[in-house]
Amino acid sequence: MRAHIEKLYEISGKKSRRIIGLMSGTSLDGLDVAVCNIKGSGTKTELELEFFTTVPYTEEFRNEILQIFAKRQIDFQQLCLLNPFIGTTHAKMILDCLNSWDLDIEHIDLIASHGQTVFHAPKKQHKLPGFPNATLQIGDGDHIAAKTGVITLSDFRQKHIAAGGEGAPLAVYGDHFLFSKEGENRILLNMGGIANFTFLPGSLDTTKIFTTDTGPGNTLLDAYTKRFYHKPYDENGTIAASGKVNETLLAALKSYPFFKAPFPKTTGPEVFNFDYVESAIQQSKLISVSRQDIIATLTQLSAETISDAIRSVMEEDETYTIYASGGGAHNPVLMSGISHALNRPVLKIDKLGISGDAKEAVLFAVLANEAVAGQQMHLGEKEGVPGVSMGKISFPG
Repeated sequence: MRAHIEKLYEISGKKSRRIIGLMSGTSLDGLDVAVCNIKGSGTKTELELEFFTTVPYTEEFRNEILQIFAKRQIDFQQLCLLNPFIGTTHAKMILDCLNSWDLDIEHIDLIASHGQTVFHAPKKQHKLPGFPNATLQIGDGDHIAAKTGVITLSDFRQKHIAAGGEGAPLAVYGDHFLFSKEGENRILLNMGGIANFTFLPGSLDTTKIFTTDTGPGNTLLDAYTKRFYHKPYDENGTIAASGKVNETLLAALKSYPFFKAPFPKTTGPEVFNFDYVESAIQQSKLISVSRQDIIATLTQLSAETISDAIRSVMEEDETYTIYASGGGAHNPVLMSGISHALNRPVLKIDKLGISGDAKEAVLFAVLANEAVAGQQMHLGEKEGVPGVSMGKISFPG
């Protein structure tokens, strides 16, 4: 153990650290693997993205996770088995990536693993007296460390909850360290399964940094595209563009209490799922809605709820630049809907030097760097953004 602690201390003092960031989102499309070279920490963080890829999941692997994903009642043995299984599978994916990039594992200092979220239950959602905010990510870090031989940080969201947060969104920390810019108010919108954004004030006043989930990003679009068209997602928004928004259904979808709840807030596919949409269809008393119109309406739902949330934090006498990332940034219908609703352009975050597809994996590498080499975070006393370092450390042996 002493040797591992000495190794960790040595890594913390290096001029730069090579850290692999991992992200597996609620879309369950694959594992994002980002090799980052990071210098400094905090607001002095400098990051170079050296390699990035998304390793696609097999249908079999995805189906194993779906047996327990975002469900109140599950086979508990399946959950127990998947915890090490996902960890070892991710470890193999890492080693395969390094081999394809001709990178020696000895040249990797740390691995930062988000794990796989299988259930998210903030107090505002479960509403059970006496119980705290909760979230669960599986894919055990010990198994990744043992299989790769690299010190691994994982389970980042638990410290966030322990410090009073909801375990999400975590992007705000890396967003602040990498993308804050004096003189420019920036809104960093990420559209994964669930959409969220970070507000970074041009004043660099950390007490004004703000982050929240807004509701569905791609989760409903992907679910219904798979159900109706047997495709993983609506590529280029083609299906949505062929349909027409059903305003009655859209109004029913937007009447859900989550959208009226105060910020900050978090959510997940536990809420925004087939039952939510089917209930809205019944509420609308629609005799029939075409497949294309449902996809078009769900796309507009994401666009409008994202826009409504962003608009609510904008001040009339200020200017803002909006940068988008995540799978939704590749959907021109969704992007156009947001831009039209806000009456301003929505740029891709790639313009800031980081691939939008790699951003979330990169941000977990930043969190690991901060845990090992950073100082106490000072982001002001605000709900949803506790000033804490995050990540549990797993040694290889």
